Amino acid sequence: MAYMELNIALTAEQSALRDQAHKFAAEVLRPASLELDNIADPEELIKSPMLWDTMKKGYELGYHNVLMPDAYGGLGLDPLEVHLVLEEMGWGSAGFTIAIGVSCFPAFFACMLPNDLLEETIIYPFCSNRDATFIGCWAITEPDHGTDQLCPGTPGFRDPKIKGQLRARLDGDEWVISGQKSAWVSNGPIATHALAYLNIDPSMGLAGGGICIIPLNGPGVSRGRALDKLGQRAVSQGEIYFDDVRVPRDYMLVDQESYEAMLDVTLSTANAAMGAIFTGTARAAYEEALAYSKERVQGGKPLFEHQIIKHKLFNMFMKVEAARALSRAAMIYNYNNTPPSIEYSIASKVFCTNTAFEVANEAVQIFGGYGMSKEYAIEKIFRDARAALIEDGANDSLMITGAHKL
Repeated sequence: MAYMELNIALTAEQSALRDQAHKFAAEVLRPASLELDNIADPEELIKSPMLWDTMKKGYELGYHNVLMPDAYGGLGLDPLEVHLVLEEMGWGSAGFTIAIGVSCFPAFFACMLPNDLLEETIIYPFCSNRDATFIGCWAITEPDHGTDQLCPGTPGFRDPKIKGQLRARLDGDEWVISGQKSAWVSNGPIATHALAYLNIDPSMGLAGGGICIIPLNGPGVSRGRALDKLGQRAVSQGEIYFDDVRVPRDYMLVDQESYEAMLDVTLSTANAAMGAIFTGTARAAYEEALAYSKERVQGGKPLFEHQIIKHKLFNMFMKVEAARALSRAAMIYNYNNTPPSIEYSIASKVFCTNTAFEVANEAVQIFGGYGMSKEYAIEKIFRDARAALIEDGANDSLMITGAHKL
């Protein structure tokens, strides 16, 4: 490994888990993400054999089950082990890591509130899947709502004038769902199931929501084009439309009575994962710059021998280590406690994604002109890091939610 592990209590099994994840990231995720990044048309990208081969390899190794309990056939990892895996995968490809990670969302939330139908049709089929034919997506953002959907407990969240655009009404033993999710649904173009955050009681504003699993192969579901975007092209995103889609009553995991509490769990889980993933991305940028600085000769000596470059690289090194320390601590605490302290997961997401962008930006500067060339991976890592400042909640808005908790 390229970094020193400071946790002296790490077991041999945990080290092996980390090393296996790094091998997968280096040999599969990084090369595949670089190849897919060169496909200009996102509609062609989602049909690419490289995309599907990589997803299948991730499923074969069980990485889609990284958050799933072993009682259902998941990996049954503890929070530190989850971090070890996500950091290494994020080192290889942030986009693929998010695609594989978010694929578990319907099953992951179903096993928090299981019933016989969910176990039979969602949880066990997902955990046992090995060919990426069961893929989940996180359907929360809407054309008129982005990070404001992730602000439970804030005053505006209960404003009745602010309503969600995906609505659900109960009709006997079925929920009838209509509306739209925006182009930013991760895995939206390829998912088989959505974990949909929707509105049940508009009089409560955004707080009057629910969380429902919606199969995406039934009548009334349609999709827009895959989104053409700056970075993280390995995770496809796109709109989903729902026209009187019917799902069983038991597929509604959470109603308006407990929606805000479960949104806290959602935010703490997703933001902590983002902290781990982008610690890996920050490390990737740092390591690329360090290696290049020892190869590239300028002024008659390697770049690394220039004091300003040493200063830059050591500053990058400190930021990566700080990101790892914060993101591990936040994940270990919040994945072990209910209710979670979401301000720590938000701090992890904001700090680590900012760190990834800052380190990648410095790395591009060290590469000079070559940093803007697709000849080197750093150009893509920079774009992937920039996207993270917006996804899973825009950092500036998330900080307001975190501050509200203080």
